[in-house]
Amino acid sequence: MNDTKNNNFIGYEYTTVTVKNDLESAVADGYANFGWKPEGREATFGTGITGLKFKRDRKIRNKAELSRLQREFDTHIREIEGLESSKTSSAQIAAFTIGFVGTAFLAGATFSYLAGFLPLMIILAIPGFIGWILPYFVYNVVCRKKTTKVSALIENQYDAIYKICEKANGLLAV
Repeated sequence: MNDTKNNNFIGYEYTTVTVKNDLESAVADGYANFGWKPEGREATFGTGITGLKFKRDRKIRNKAELSRLQREFDTHIREIEGLESSKTSSAQIAAFTIGFVGTAFLAGATFSYLAGFLPLMIILAIPGFIGWILPYFVYNVVCRKKTTKVSALIENQYDAIYKICEKANGLLAV
């Protein structure tokens, strides 16, 4: 009575991928080329990171090669995330450093005032206030320069991702 020829059972494997919100659609589109179907998402609030849930047939053809290409895809996505964060990290470091030095000058000016050295207070207060104003402009300039440098590298990573997805999609069609 059990007809094994008409068995339509499909076993699935599941995965959850955590990714920054700005790369969510790229990952969802890319994973479709590796045979994964979207299952939903887990939003982690306040962090800008989303968990994407996927499933695919356990008996998919060319699974080993698809898994290898998927690992390459994941590596390129992580590199894009790192490059995106590097746009602002050096600008933040420069701005914080200048702000800290400005604060040190203002602390020296405060102690000079308390000690009764008014001319020294004025001499130390001027670079202190400059050190508090300058970080905003330094941040914008460094961020802009870093963005122009990194944009080409990010585009190269996206090109590599598209080639990987094209290969994977070809393996699914075979």
